[in-house]
Amino acid sequence: MLDIFLDALIDSLKVFGFSFIIYVILSFFEEKIIHILEKEKKYSPILGATVGLIPQCGVSVVAADLYTKKHITIGTLFAVFFACSDEALPILFSTKESIIYVIPLLLIKFVFGFVIGYLIDYFFSKSKEEKQDLDIIHIGCCHHDLDHSTILFEHFIHPLLHSIKIFIYVFVVNIIFGMTIFWIGEENLISFLSNSKYISPIVCGLVGLIPNCASSVLISELFILGDGIIPFGALVTGLSVNAGLGIVYLIKNKKNIKDVLFLISTLFICSIIVGYIIILIMNLF
Repeated sequence: MLDIFLDALIDSLKVFGFSFIIYVILSFFEEKIIHILEKEKKYSPILGATVGLIPQCGVSVVAADLYTKKHITIGTLFAVFFACSDEALPILFSTKESIIYVIPLLLIKFVFGFVIGYLIDYFFSKSKEEKQDLDIIHIGCCHHDLDHSTILFEHFIHPLLHSIKIFIYVFVVNIIFGMTIFWIGEENLISFLSNSKYISPIVCGLVGLIPNCASSVLISELFILGDGIIPFGALVTGLSVNAGLGIVYLIKNKKNIKDVLFLISTLFICSIIVGYIIILIMNLF
């Protein structure tokens, strides 16, 4: 149980550090960045997929926060989520056998992330409500009016307070899901996947939905164990669904819940389809 607490604390501190740095940067350049995203919306999904490749679970949280404030489109958020690999890359780099899969993994997640992201934005752009929402610009983290605040508050204290709030929430969620995985047992999950290879993309997709760094770690470890426990396609599915704590952050804010459910279901379905396509192609060769 102590290990669960320490792992949750370490993962949460990583998110805190990343979030704080990002929000400090945004405090100086947020208005410019928002105007660029508004002006260059047609490039947003490809930018989102590029940023999503950064192996840090804080990326999805920051992206989710920007989406709730209507600074990025839902297609851009999808691209970030799909491209995220969380803590998987360090694990895949740990063995010579798995290193060769890193570049194909990143390319697949990047390409499908921004392509599907563009398609989502195209269909959502048909909605007048989405267009109106994207015209609203909120300067300042948490929608606070920073026009009359001090430089210290605007560029340090406010980002710090916001990051602390995220840290607390992330820590609680990490504890809950860490205990859940502990109760299920990694051995039981490995045994199940070994006997269910043809449905492994679906199972890995469900595991990937667990909003915790442990899920991406578990999926990656199952892949590098060898012996065909899970195929490469299942790895892609699990890591494409896994968007860290970004999804939970969206649900927490209780805004545009229909869009959030659409995003989660699309992320899950598209990841499974891509996973099975990869398995089919690899079986042909």
